Amino acid sequence: MKLSELKYNLPDKLIAEYPAEKRDQSKLMILDRKTESTDTKIFSDVIDYFEKGDCLVVNETRVFPARLMATKDKTDAQVEIFLLRELQYGLWEVLVKPARKVRVGNRLTIADGEYCDVIDNTISGGRVVRFFYEGDFFDIVEKFGKTPLPPYIKRESTEKDKERYQTVYAKTKGAVAAPTAGLHFTKKILDKISKKGIKIVPVLLHLGLGSFRQVMVEDLGRHKMDSEYFEITEDATKVINETIKNGGKVIAVGTSSTRVLESVVTTEGFVKPSKGWTDKFIYPPYDFKIVDMLITNFHLSCSTLVMLASAFAGKEFLFRSYKQAIKEKWRFYSYGDAMLII
Repeated sequence: MKLSELKYNLPDKLIAEYPAEKRDQSKLMILDRKTESTDTKIFSDVIDYFEKGDCLVVNETRVFPARLMATKDKTDAQVEIFLLRELQYGLWEVLVKPARKVRVGNRLTIADGEYCDVIDNTISGGRVVRFFYEGDFFDIVEKFGKTPLPPYIKRESTEKDKERYQTVYAKTKGAVAAPTAGLHFTKKILDKISKKGIKIVPVLLHLGLGSFRQVMVEDLGRHKMDSEYFEITEDATKVINETIKNGGKVIAVGTSSTRVLESVVTTEGFVKPSKGWTDKFIYPPYDFKIVDMLITNFHLSCSTLVMLASAFAGKEFLFRSYKQAIKEKWRFYSYGDAMLII
């Protein structure tokens, strides 16, 4: 499939700048792949499509406030440091803005006693920096950092975003982008799901900026995904494999959970415990081995996220559904409405 086949036009007014007042009151579009028909619900209705014996797979990554403001040595110029990933203790890959002002050898001061030295450039235009600090680095980040909202949200993040741009089951810090399909869940809905006999299974994938990075090649087979850290435990694989053996459905919450599951498939069609880095890139056509149902949001044109959703739903069906959502003025992207593909 070609990149140009995955392009659509979206009016800017349909990009959700703020989250819904209540997490579970976003609209939910049901996409039935067998009949290629759609239905409109409220997200809290999602439980009606799950049955006892199914399992719901969620990504428990936690977004940390990855945007830090710093002062450059000698010139006192203001520089933004966007933390991407920790390479080893104290050593981070980052983006800096304005990049032209930051060179190897510069010292960037965040606050009293905390600073970093720029020690290398990266191929993608970022920097490698070494932080010098006392105490827990993430305590410093929580104190001085800002929530890294996606680039299509044209406003500054607020204190409210620290809570709303986070799933209610977020646990392990490490993501710079939220697994946004999970933003619609509340603890009340999760309790109802458990009481219905549906297992809730956590996996981990720390989303990086690759979620928003523009695909630059027309031939999708030539695109290289950014590697992202993931984990799936033995306990998680046991529940998922039992679900498969017993004929239940595996329901993935979001593209990140889907990528974890499809990264650890065995030759027998089950999953195995694993941790490490994945650059799994799913685009049409693709034969899904594990995932039976997918909860996801409405994604950016030509993004790797819309590619995965197209592979799951069928490109033509998915884009007809997008066209319908645009006509009916649904809310798009991270803080927008959701869909359940069955």
